Amino acid sequence: MKITPNRFPIPFLFLAILGLLAALWAGLMRLGWQLPALTPSLAMAHGPLMISGFLGTLITLERAVAMKQKWMYLSPLLSGLGWLVTILIRGLPLGPVMLTLASLGGVAILAEIVRREYAIHTVTMLLGALAWLTGNVLWLSGWQIHQVVFFWMAFLVLTIAGERLELSRVLRPSRIQQILFAGIVVIFLAGILLAMINLQAGTRLSGLGLILLPLWSLRNDIAWRNIKHKLPLTRYIAWCLALGFVWLGISGGLSLLFGAQVAGPRYDAVLHAVFVGFVISMIFGHAPIIFPAILGVPINFQPAFYIHLALLHGSLALRVFADYANLHAWRMWGGLLNEIAIFIFIGMTAYSVRKGFAEASRHAG
Repeated sequence: MKITPNRFPIPFLFLAILGLLAALWAGLMRLGWQLPALTPSLAMAHGPLMISGFLGTLITLERAVAMKQKWMYLSPLLSGLGWLVTILIRGLPLGPVMLTLASLGGVAILAEIVRREYAIHTVTMLLGALAWLTGNVLWLSGWQIHQVVFFWMAFLVLTIAGERLELSRVLRPSRIQQILFAGIVVIFLAGILLAMINLQAGTRLSGLGLILLPLWSLRNDIAWRNIKHKLPLTRYIAWCLALGFVWLGISGGLSLLFGAQVAGPRYDAVLHAVFVGFVISMIFGHAPIIFPAILGVPINFQPAFYIHLALLHGSLALRVFADYANLHAWRMWGGLLNEIAIFIFIGMTAYSVRKGFAEASRHAG
């Protein structure tokens, strides 16, 4: 089979990865590690860099490539440049404006997808894009990060949930199961919106939604069945997804039990159970699918991929335990090891992509 590499998305990917590295640097500073402040506003931009700079760029880029519509590349371009402007130019909201426009572009992309295929999974992803836009608009309007972070969480949770529902069609979930899924999404979003007027009640309601989604997946997501699959890559992806669902449920349980946290160690635990345990684990699992789709080159699975997967979840367990045991030094080490796991993932993925391009060049020759 002829392999046709696509190098056009590489600059966008470079901006996304650079945004991830900047976000990780800012995260270590916020944890208390004594690192040079590369820019005065870097530490405070950790959340926007991770959500819009990295994940927003990556998600919209993947869709632009899949849809083959040139106008869609404007969204990853704006988010890829927007995070850079955010940390370099202070005093002017140019960076946040660019990130907000990028999320508006994300909504436009999903609206087009829904127009082409109206289904529960596409509508769910559109709601996620709207949550991203809402969070960015509120942030641009001067709301604090802890007031908008749950909209950014909804962006990622609903995006991934919608994608998993789409892939679950191989199991043919019944109409009742699809209605249950839609009901869980409504509960989760209702909690996010309620939190704007009653933070404690809204947080607990959205936490219930975060518990119900993994429970729904037990019967309807093929990942749980693929844990014992005979193909190594399929089995690895299944483990990434299953562990991600576990952390999503843990975050929901913490929110349901302890209510809203606006700062401190428990705030750190609830957020990173989702953003690291769920989202990053899902990225680990989907990378062997996403990058070949974007770049047109295969990623060869290696058993060493389990190294960064195990390190990510083991260090996150340490971090969350330290958050609730008030062990600051352990929390710092847990966060550092989280990032080392991500660095290993980036290195191994870059190596696999480079190897894929080399193989494609040999076939072309």
